[in-house]
Amino acid sequence: MAGPLLRSLWSTTRKSLSTSTYYYSTKSTATPKPYAYARRAFSSAATAPAPATAPGGALDPSRLRNVAVIAHVDHGKTTLMDRLLRQCGEDIAHERALDSITLERERGITIASKVTSISWKENELNMVDTPGHADFGGEVERVVGMVEGAILVVDAGEGPLAQTKFVLAKALKYGLRPILLLNKVDRPAVSEERCDEVESLVFDLFANLGATEEQLDFPVLYASAKEGWASSTFTKTPSDDAKNMADLLDAIVRHVPPPTASLDSPFQMMVGSRYGFQATFVSMMEKDFYLGRILTGRVSSGLIRIGDRVHGLRKTDSGAEKIEEGKVVKLMKKKGTSMVVIDSAGAGDIISMAGLTSPSIGHTVANVEVMAALPPVELDPPTISMTFGVNDSPLAGRDGTHCNFLAESGILIENMRREGFELSVSPPKVMYKTENREKLEPIEEVTVEINEEHVGLVMEALSHRRAEVTDMGPVPGNNGRTRMCLTCPSRGLVGYRSVFSSDTRGTGFMHRAFLTYAKHRGPLGNVRKGVLVSMGRGTITSYALMSLEPRGTLFVIPGMEAYDGMIVGEHSRDSDLDVNPVRAKELTNIRSAGKDDTVRLSPPRLMTLEEAIGYVASDELIEVTPKSIRLRKKYLDANKRKMMRNKPKE
Repeated sequence: MAGPLLRSLWSTTRKSLSTSTYYYSTKSTATPKPYAYARRAFSSAATAPAPATAPGGALDPSRLRNVAVIAHVDHGKTTLMDRLLRQCGEDIAHERALDSITLERERGITIASKVTSISWKENELNMVDTPGHADFGGEVERVVGMVEGAILVVDAGEGPLAQTKFVLAKALKYGLRPILLLNKVDRPAVSEERCDEVESLVFDLFANLGATEEQLDFPVLYASAKEGWASSTFTKTPSDDAKNMADLLDAIVRHVPPPTASLDSPFQMMVGSRYGFQATFVSMMEKDFYLGRILTGRVSSGLIRIGDRVHGLRKTDSGAEKIEEGKVVKLMKKKGTSMVVIDSAGAGDIISMAGLTSPSIGHTVANVEVMAALPPVELDPPTISMTFGVNDSPLAGRDGTHCNFLAESGILIENMRREGFELSVSPPKVMYKTENREKLEPIEEVTVEINEEHVGLVMEALSHRRAEVTDMGPVPGNNGRTRMCLTCPSRGLVGYRSVFSSDTRGTGFMHRAFLTYAKHRGPLGNVRKGVLVSMGRGTITSYALMSLEPRGTLFVIPGMEAYDGMIVGEHSRDSDLDVNPVRAKELTNIRSAGKDDTVRLSPPRLMTLEEAIGYVASDELIEVTPKSIRLRKKYLDANKRKMMRNKPKE
């Protein structure tokens, strides 16, 4: 592992060889005069000077900076964006201002990338907030192709984790030179020595990912996004006039190059337009009730105005295919937390437009004389597949208004059920590969941080899932905590998160990211018990559940509806068991059919959507409705299940 001394020597040597005045490290003792700024306090209500404009009304590309904020989940990206917005005069009513999706606010995570612009010292900074979860890696890949720079946010206490590697690899792949921002340095456990150690770990991570010499010469800043300040030198308590984000904003202007695109595009001009226009739409897409489809992307070259005739193009093997032709009815740009209407936009800028209804993510929008489509972003191939179908259970149509299906992940399923859809979902299925007649499977890199007393339990559970430990040691600054790095097949991690939370009593952290395809590691151990399957239809009774409790863990409560083939609990043994949860107490001459008030049942295990997706086996489905999430067998008929029982399971 390269230490702080090695990195310092390498950085010094690199700076002595560099001939560019645009790229240099913040550790340099001599700051180039053109970019030397005196540190001073900026009021949150101050109004930044407007960036210079080029002919045609578009922003001068030399005054643009396109930057993505990337980090491991919960390392402070969205909080940092809040502070940058306030630094540049934006009035933010609440925290996590850019998390506009309901699920983002509920779960406290960023799901979809967000673009906004801020003005700083006659420069326009287009900032992109990206998700930290590897599950939303496509969002990261689509936006890093739109920017020239990135801010890599790393928790100074935790250091780089699994998904830090994932998002950083995407940035380095596109040739970006990230600015390292060590966040949360105000915490008591974080010292200057710890920051040097984390910096060395990040340097090693850059090197292991194949970073170039220019990328390895990254500037380092220290910050507390929560407190609203960043500094080019290590400090835990900056002076009052330095408690702002000026150093970070200045570093963005210095280290991130402007777009190389020119307004003088090579395309033919259109009547009423001075320059040709082409943009890599569509990196992001949304829908407006009045405007219809809104396409967001970066203008690759030329100039676009409201009223221009444009068309959408799709790249094909034989060239480009025209999708739709139309007129630009509205141009918009996100400024702070508001969407502002603009008259024109030029090369290098990130904008939104309305007027076309067919182009989608990865397509090109250009003026009508241009028939060359830009190459789409190549996303990582999927490693997990799921099947979605119409809800065909006996209870279908009771809760939702749409018995249809169209979804890709748990987030989309959750959004759809809130919109009134009913659907059935199969368990995740791993997508294998075959090379040289050898079966390959996706392997993930897993990092867990747990208390020492839970190490044995977690290692035993992961060993059944074919995991292999690659590194293990204490967590710096946390006595009694252990960090383990493992590699594990994707199929082994399906459904493990809830088990992990239970085994660690909610005190553990687990992060995972795709690593590679490797040789199949063989069958998994015993990772789940059998289930209790209903063989009756009707209303579930307390009387029936009272006799089922000793058989295992229940998933239902009295009053719920059940049907043949519905899963009502987990069996205490490895085999499935058919039960009758709707059995009622019969009337006799000495007792009534009612009087179940004295029955005391244990609290059931009510699963969330994500838990259900990870729990179901290959012969089971999830029934998703706006009001309920039920588990069921794929074949509701008991006789058919018996016929399929001998079919080999994965």
